[in-house]
Amino acid sequence: MTTTIHAGTELTGDYVLDTSRTRLAFAGRAMLLAKVRGHFDDFEGSAHLDGDDPSKSGARLTIRARSIRTHNRRRDDHLRSGDFLAADDHPAITFASTGVRRVTENDFEVTGDLTVRGVTRPVTVRLRLTGAESDPRGASHVAFTGRATIDRTEWGISWGRGVVGRKVTLEFEVAARRP
Repeated sequence: MTTTIHAGTELTGDYVLDTSRTRLAFAGRAMLLAKVRGHFDDFEGSAHLDGDDPSKSGARLTIRARSIRTHNRRRDDHLRSGDFLAADDHPAITFASTGVRRVTENDFEVTGDLTVRGVTRPVTVRLRLTGAESDPRGASHVAFTGRATIDRTEWGISWGRGVVGRKVTLEFEVAARRP
């Protein structure tokens, strides 16, 4: 049996990503017709949530660039290459929040620094709190969904102009727990 946690003091605390229940995905246009969807298999992250004052919240995320998956080995290898992620030279993709703003009771904007290929640029992610519970042992769990759209050329990924779209939508389904 689980009980619902209301935003506020009960939500406040330090959390780690539950990687078995978290999905970090993306979608972008290929050949400017169909969307290519993929995800990352290897990542870790943590957050401090302040339910009473979200501006005091923060999050960090590290993704292993080589863990990119699109269900096409040849395409995955190309995405890991210097044309895209340059995973051998830049093995980690990172995000570190710089600000959190509550938009509605359950909607937030998380601004932070996204580093890809050694280039750091600001990004704002729109997140929605979709669940907050306490399990039978009293451990707290939270869930968020969110998205952001980026222009890959701002991170120096310019290969394939006219073949691959510039805009990439980042999609998040995040589950976290208090350690």
